Amino acid sequence: MPRALILVLDSVGIGGAPDARAYGDEGADTVGHLADLCRRGRADSSGRAGPLRLPTLTRLGLGEACRLATGRVPPGLEGPVEPDARYGCAKEVSAGKDTPSGHWEIGGVPVAFAWGLFPRTTPCFPPDLVAALCRAADLPGILGDCHASGTEIIRLFGEEHMRTGKPICYTSADSVFQIAAHEETFGLARLYEVCAIARKLVDPLRIGRVIARPFVGTARDDFTRTGNRRDYSVPPPAPTILARATEAGRSVISVGKVADIFAHSGTGTSLKANGNDALFDATCGGLAKLEDGGLLFANFLDFDSLYGHRRDPAGYAAALEHFDARLPELLARLEPDDLLIVTADHGCDPTWGGTDHTREQVPILVVGGRGRRGSIGRRASFADVAAAVAEHLSLEPPGAGTPF
Repeated sequence: MPRALILVLDSVGIGGAPDARAYGDEGADTVGHLADLCRRGRADSSGRAGPLRLPTLTRLGLGEACRLATGRVPPGLEGPVEPDARYGCAKEVSAGKDTPSGHWEIGGVPVAFAWGLFPRTTPCFPPDLVAALCRAADLPGILGDCHASGTEIIRLFGEEHMRTGKPICYTSADSVFQIAAHEETFGLARLYEVCAIARKLVDPLRIGRVIARPFVGTARDDFTRTGNRRDYSVPPPAPTILARATEAGRSVISVGKVADIFAHSGTGTSLKANGNDALFDATCGGLAKLEDGGLLFANFLDFDSLYGHRRDPAGYAAALEHFDARLPELLARLEPDDLLIVTADHGCDPTWGGTDHTREQVPILVVGGRGRRGSIGRRASFADVAAAVAEHLSLEPPGAGTPF
């Protein structure tokens, strides 16, 4: 019986979406601009140099997927006339450019409503929300209360947080309420407890995620976020492909933050790991345990959190090249009837202004599924991924998407 794998390369967009102008992102192109910088030697570092080299992804059709999205193949991604897999690009129909919207749509449930956002003011959180959180969680107050970079706000307020016990609360252009706290002086369990309380309080505001952001260190110059992040999401409004597989009694494995993004709704066994390498190991380990007819859904976070948001082209390029070098390990483990889909959830162009996501099209690279090759064209929705998986696994399809 066939199995299916969905790998989400977090933020690896391939060119502005048709409606990018409405988001201030017209012209954004994560992979294309990254490849341009590499060609000009502006993404060189101690660990890499020269053109962007992604031979495995290129062989699977990444360059041709970029051509479908933007009309050009980025430098270094020129590949065979006929790639070894099926390839295409997809636009998002959900509003926004956030992680839950992208993943839910990949899972077959586009977001038909607008997420709540906090204003770009300081303070940015409603006073009654802050008061309710402090009262319910027995907090002496909060720090931050603004839009901020996660690493920068920890550097600014970390020492005061350790002295006062006040958690650091901040947001971004996404629908998020983020809470940073020191793992030792504040306590990891205490941080999770506060986030669970905050989750209930922000529900009326339609906030997509409350995110626990633990860190360690002794002073502002050595504070470091740890891998114990946890996302508290609202559940999808309808059954996703994960839920469909679970309802059918299939084996389901979620890798990385996937279970959190889907609010643990039908996400099966959750395999957590810190960093792309560990996530890749967990994916390979999960595949070894995936039963016939099962579904594995993995997210590779580092592209977005470590390099996209921090506008670090050299780090982003090196991370892509390292993932590409490891991908043959996974391909070698696939069975003849397995279906592997490599895609993304949005963009985060490291050449773009600010630190937010960018509204982009995403690649769809398809390995297996009767061994076909060639273009699957420009897809009208990320949900086509879920529709294709449902067809491959003989599951009831989610409510959106067209199989390819």
